[in-house]
Amino acid sequence: MSRPLVLASASPARLRLLRDAGLDPSVVVSGVDEDAITHDDPLQLVRALAVAKATAVASGAVPDGALVVGCDSMLVLDGDVLGKPATPAEALRRWQRMRGREGVLATGHCVVDTRTGRSEDGVATTVVRFGTPDDEEVQAYVASGEPLGVAGAFTLDGRSAPFLAGIDGDPGNVIGLSLPLLRELLGRHGVRITDLWRR
Repeated sequence: MSRPLVLASASPARLRLLRDAGLDPSVVVSGVDEDAITHDDPLQLVRALAVAKATAVASGAVPDGALVVGCDSMLVLDGDVLGKPATPAEALRRWQRMRGREGVLATGHCVVDTRTGRSEDGVATTVVRFGTPDDEEVQAYVASGEPLGVAGAFTLDGRSAPFLAGIDGDPGNVIGLSLPLLRELLGRHGVRITDLWRR
């Protein structure tokens, strides 16, 4: 039986992933102060942020019986946790550092069932191998504005795609949401992802 699905994220990439997978979520942005949540372990940090976002939205005005999905992504490079760059200069430095290296894109996921109040969460990780764009290419990419809106200052499905040498793991996770992990979390709630497909 179909249930309302709510995405607790303003990310157009996450919304597109869900729609392309046959789902039709509504969007409610959580408004969670991400800076107020800290953790020494990057994987626990993205998990805690995803839980906070999903829980905040689930406690607000959502359709009866909704399943609320919260996510948060960060790049881990040499043990440093890299979210969205704050300025073009930071994005430029980030790309100069990432060139020819590899990092781990970690995305925390949480699904809250508003019928039961239960939540299930997990973290998906994907290794990202960065290519070697030259300085002019990096400057052009930063000037496009794209890296300022995304974790790690890059996208797998946007303008920086030619600057990535490859990935090991789930590509959807790098874009912002792991569909296999979402299926698993829904399953823990007794919900099949196929039951949520658009009819």
